[in-house]
Amino acid sequence: MEIAQEKMTKVCLFLEQHILPPTPLNYQVAYTYISKTHSELNRTLDYAIRQNYTIDSIFIEQLYFEHLNRTHDAEAAMLKNVDGVVTSLANSAQQSQRSITHFAEQVSICVNSLDEHNVAKTKHALTQLSKQTDIILQQHQKFKEMLQKTRMMHRDAKTQLAKLRKEQLIDVQTGMYKRHYLNQQAQLWISQDKPICAISIQINNLHEFTEDFGDLVSEVVLNRVAKKIQKYVFESGLPGRTAKDEFVVLMSDIEPDTANIIAEKIRVGVEKLKFVSSKSEKNLPKVDLSFGIAKRNDESNFNTLARKASHAAHKAHSLQQSAYIAL
Repeated sequence: MEIAQEKMTKVCLFLEQHILPPTPLNYQVAYTYISKTHSELNRTLDYAIRQNYTIDSIFIEQLYFEHLNRTHDAEAAMLKNVDGVVTSLANSAQQSQRSITHFAEQVSICVNSLDEHNVAKTKHALTQLSKQTDIILQQHQKFKEMLQKTRMMHRDAKTQLAKLRKEQLIDVQTGMYKRHYLNQQAQLWISQDKPICAISIQINNLHEFTEDFGDLVSEVVLNRVAKKIQKYVFESGLPGRTAKDEFVVLMSDIEPDTANIIAEKIRVGVEKLKFVSSKSEKNLPKVDLSFGIAKRNDESNFNTLARKASHAAHKAHSLQQSAYIAL
């Protein structure tokens, strides 16, 4: 009892230290970390703390999906099983069709060999053949119905999996990819030895929007900025939300100078956004953005590359520039 109480106290202190709301997901990751029951999660989080990463809810969510959540794997396995059933049924259907074709050929042979001088025997043989044909056709019809039902089950399973995948990969508030998906994609590109650039996009005055106009207004600002980013990088990169006030666009096969041009287009597009108070009908302040651009050199994972880009964005803000390219 005392050990459990001690763990709960440490979990609460961890959440308080990193200003994390006590959501079920945050609590589960924190409790696992404090309990030291998942060595890989502990190594990742310890490294992030040593490197002074921002340990916010979005980063914790990344840890959850990468180390603790296995729902998607289970659903994928289920779909794989359904695929196997459908394939097996399809093969059986083909076999059944071949059997019927063969049976029909045998009927034709039998008819040709009937004795026309023995009418009773001929009629009996034809009657038996007709009955067997009806039985086979009925069995085949039932099989087709079962196959159709299985195909519908397969379709529904794929729809459910697509919905689950979207929930796991997409940030509900902004429509951007979640941090853990950017990490997965970065690891894939790194394994393929592709050149990678990351653009960090930080909303410098989002906190002021929250303080002065409330959470609802800041959420509107966040959502509209996200949509503007998606508009400009829809075909060229993967935009994701990496912090409360930060987005990262991950791009492959692109140089920093080209990424800088894309960043400038985003800046100009966001600058055109207008926000008006519903109460006073007065224009709200412009959204202030800073861009940091980083090309992968020897960075081995997304977190390190994103941090490099984030530092560049902070550098741009401190120098009062719109963008800064990290060396």
